[in-house]
Amino acid sequence: MISVRLSEEEYSALRELCNATGARSVSDLTRDAMRTLLNGSSRDEMLGARIEEFCTQIKNMDRKIEQLSAELTRSRDAGGNKLLS
Repeated sequence: MISVRLSEEEYSALRELCNATGARSVSDLTRDAMRTLLNGSSRDEMLGARIEEFCTQIKNMDRKIEQLSAELTRSRDAGGNKLLS
């Protein structure tokens, strides 16, 4: 266990970073950062991995939107306008 003293502003910034990155907690975020440092990964490598993960999520959302759009079109073509009213 490691204990670190932070100012209120520093702790708030870490909590905001947790929300922005999807980390479950400040502890998880800190452990990930420490692993990155211990493994010798550079900030650029870490950022590249995050961007790749983000792109994958965007592609998945795009596929889901296309599926929903196709389902709505099929529903409209089959006379199912009741879904849209």
